[in-house]
Parts: sequence; C-alpha cells; structure tokens
Amino acid sequence: MSHIKGIGASSGIAIAKAYRMEAPDLSYDKKDIDSPDQEVQRFQDAIETSKGELEKIKDHALKTLGEEKAEIFSAHLLVLSDPELLQPIQDKIKSENVNAEAALDETANMFIDLFKNMDNEYMRERAADIQDVTKRVMAHLLNVTFPDPALIDEKVVIVAEDLTPSDTAQLNKEFVQGFTTDIGGRTSHSAIMARSLEIPAVVGTKEVTETINQNDMVIVDGIDGDVIVNPSDEQIEEYKQKQADFEKQKQEWAKLKDESTKTADGQHVELVANIGTPDDVDGVHGNGGEGVGLYRTEFLYMGKSQLPTEEEQYEAYKAVLESMGSDKPVVVRTLDIGGDKELEYLDLPEEMNPFLGYRAIRLCLERDDIFRTQLRALLRASVYGNLKIMFPMIATLGEFRQAKALLEEEKANLKSEGTEVSDSIEVGMMVEIPATAVIAKQFAKEVDFFSIGTNDLIQYTMAADRMNERVSYLYQPYNPAILNLINNVIEAAHAEGKWAGMCGEMAGDEIAIPILLGLGLDEFSMSATSILPARTQILSLSKEEMASYKDEILSKDTSEEVVEFVKEKTGQK
Repeated sequence: MSHIKGIGASSGIAIAKAYRMEAPDLSYDKKDIDSPDQEVQRFQDAIETSKGELEKIKDHALKTLGEEKAEIFSAHLLVLSDPELLQPIQDKIKSENVNAEAALDETANMFIDLFKNMDNEYMRERAADIQDVTKRVMAHLLNVTFPDPALIDEKVVIVAEDLTPSDTAQLNKEFVQGFTTDIGGRTSHSAIMARSLEIPAVVGTKEVTETINQNDMVIVDGIDGDVIVNPSDEQIEEYKQKQADFEKQKQEWAKLKDESTKTADGQHVELVANIGTPDDVDGVHGNGGEGVGLYRTEFLYMGKSQLPTEEEQYEAYKAVLESMGSDKPVVVRTLDIGGDKELEYLDLPEEMNPFLGYRAIRLCLERDDIFRTQLRALLRASVYGNLKIMFPMIATLGEFRQAKALLEEEKANLKSEGTEVSDSIEVGMMVEIPATAVIAKQFAKEVDFFSIGTNDLIQYTMAADRMNERVSYLYQPYNPAILNLINNVIEAAHAEGKWAGMCGEMAGDEIAIPILLGLGLDEFSMSATSILPARTQILSLSKEEMASYKDEILSKDTSEEVVEFVKEKTGQK
C-alpha cells in the first residue's frame, strides 16, 4: 500500500482498478526487409485494426457526445481509406524494401508538411487528421497500446500525467469512476471538466504515473486530495463508508435544489453554473442553478478536424438557451483559444509564453472571419432565451470597442437579411488581466456587466503559472492584492449601475464565498456540482455582517491572515 497526496479537484470517492492513460512510445528503427509482400500485409492489417477501433469510437461518440463530436472520427476513417495516402506507403515498402513503420512515417510526414503549407484552409485541416490517424496505425505496427478513453467499458480510475480537455470530454462516467494526475490544480481544465462530469479527481500529485501500475487497485479521495494505491480490505471498507456519507450529504444538499439563494438577512444573490457543452445543462438543472454564468464555447471547436460552422454553433447555443428558458440568463464567452487550449487545425505559431500571447480576443480580432461566424450564430440564437455575451482577455478599451463594433455590424447584417435578433442582449467582458481590474472604472462606463475570471487574474497578478506545482504556493485566491482588485471591479460596476459576477473557481470556494458576499458580488458562477453546497453556506451567512468586515479583510497583510479571520468570523474549521 502507498499513500500519495495531491490536490482534491473534484469531490467524491472512487474505488476501482487503475487504467494508465499515457502516450505510447512510437519510436522505431528503419530496417531493410526480405519480404515486401508480407510487410505490406502487416501494414494493411494495422490499417484494418485501426478502422475497427475508430468505428467503435465513432459509435460511442455518437451515442454519448452527439454528431458534432463524432464528426472527427468520420474524418479519420476517410483518411484510412484514402488510396492517395495508402498506396504511396505500400509502394515505398516494395520499391525501397523498408519496414512499414519507416514507410508510414516518411510518407505521412511528407503529406502533413505539404498540407500544412497550402493556402486552402480545408487542406490545412487534413494535416491534423493524417497526424492523428498515423499515430494510431504506427502504434499497431509497433504492437504498443494506444489509449482510447472513449472505449473504456469497465469501472476504472484513470491515471495520467495530465488529461487534455478533449480527453476528459470523452470520459464515460458510467465506467470512469475517477482520475488522478501528476500535474494540474483546481483550476486546470481537466479538473473543471471533472467537476462538470461529477467524477472524483485528485490532481497535482507529481508521482501517480511513477507509482501506479496498470490494474492496481486505487482509491481516489477527491474530498481530501488523497490517493491510496493497493489499499487493504479495511481501508476499502473505510472509504466505502466515506463514499456513502458523501452521497448522503449530496441528498441533503439536493433538498435546496428549487430554493432561491438568499442570505440569512434576506438578500438574494445569483448562483449560476459554468458549462462547456449543451449536455452540461442537465447538470445545471439537476443542481438548482439559476442560470449559466459561463458557457465556454471553445469546446465546440475542440476535438474536431475543422472549425465548427455557423449552423453547428447556432444549434448548440439555441439548445442551451431554450433549455434555460427566458427567465434564466445564459452568459456566453466568445472563443477563448490559446494558452493551454490549442486547435491543431488552426496551425497557430509556437510562442515562448502562450498564456500571455496570441489568444482569446486577440486571436478573434485578427481572425475576424472566425469571430464573425460565432457572433452571427450567437445573435441568431438570441431570440430563444436570455442571452448575454462577454469577451475574454480584454486588456484595453480599444479591444472591447472593436469587439462590440463587430457584434453590432453582424447584428445589422442579420437584420438586413430579415433574421430576427433579440434587442435585449447585454454585452460584457471578462476581467482577468490586472490592468483591466485597475482601471475598471473606465470600462464600467461602456460594458453592461463584468465577470471576474479569477483563474487567470490570480496567476497574472501573482506572476505564478497555475499549472506549475513548484509555484503553486503563490496561487493565492485570498491574497489581499487579489481581494483589492476584485473589490475595485465590483465598486466600479456598482457606481455605474452595472452588475458584477465571478466565473472563476474562487466563486465556489467556501473561504471565498463570505468574503465575496461582503464585497457585494452579485453573481457567483461555478461548477454545477458546487452550487448546492454554496447555497447551503450562503443561507447561513448575513450579507450585512460580512460587509461589515470588508475594510478589515482588505487591510490584512497576508493570505493566511485573511483565511484565519474568515474562519473565526464564520465558525469554519
């Protein structure tokens, strides 16, 4: 038995055998061969095996993720049937007497380079398909396991160095009981997706991939951040009881599902959810969400081989708006790609520091063809609910004005085409750059609302990468510098009669909630699974009392002093 400590990223207890998800070693030696015909047959067998796997994955994706996500696997199957790719590989095996691995790699790389440099966007997108598919074929030629989270059909705990958002989106919670990773934190995208899927997760352990072997029995305690490897029977029973206690607690929280969120002194605040796909809306309703405070639209663009069309986006936005109804707001964040969220088919330049580089609104303003398509889809869907649009990563007033001008242009274009558009769409922005928070007073005159994105605001203010465990001690939500910036944004909004929300993970944090209540935050947006615990906490807090501590909290010297003060005043352990 071994005990590994990490960061509890998604509450709950998982007990199951380990499924190691790691990129296979696809290195090979180029060899001369004696029988080209046998080598061609070996290549064709690898192709057929890959096709069979992709058919299964496509069927699974169709059932669990919908047509949009299944589309990428259709594209991959087309590549595996394309004689213009397959024939040159077979010809190379025969003419040069080389092994299939070398012929596949050299030919595929030639096509990838060729397509990447073409002017035609569709052809550039084919490069990503060829890259993905040939990795799978190569794995079969080398007889190594190619991990497929979508094909898991037994109860497991995923063990990985990290999980990409597209990996996490493929997890079937019926079989994947939980996951644990070497890297990441509570605000990493895999952790956020785990909370959306209600899968227990422990991240940032530094050592699970070194310690846990395939099929080891594993306990993942997402409540306290513990991972137990090959536990004793007594430990399994102990954690089964903890699992049952947690389920009982969830049942108590569920009694508040249809209640409004009011403080002990009768003040209403809005508790809404962060979502990534239309499928997440069920979780919003099931957890008593009063709306959607952040719809991360980038998931529409991920796990695909090309940009989503206007129609595809329109259908996704419409589905969410219709599901929430006219009384529950849906705040949609426009495309936020870059940093740790890449799109292979866009072929963006490599950057020394992508988190501070060409991303989010910066990309959209330069690639306004992509941006306008999204804006048109949003505007068309606006008549089906209470839509609010916000722009991410705004650093200057000029950026906000330019983005809003494009929105107004597309609104005018649609109306001139005879398409109905809502006239009551609020247009706001994310506050996640310290410079924006400092001059929030100027922005507040032009926006309809602010949504504070603390995941990035904290890392930018503290100059500490939130994905880097070595500097994780600097990721301090309760640091007085952060709290003063948040207070500045809320005060600026209220001075102009605007509302201020928060869509970072801090909004659902039990230490932060009393502070944010006292600062006057109007809307708390969080993972759907955090809503009922947060509602339970807010019902016991007096907003007036929390506000009376505001000046004292903001004048504290350290994060630790803030935490100690809040615990003392609220009776938290």
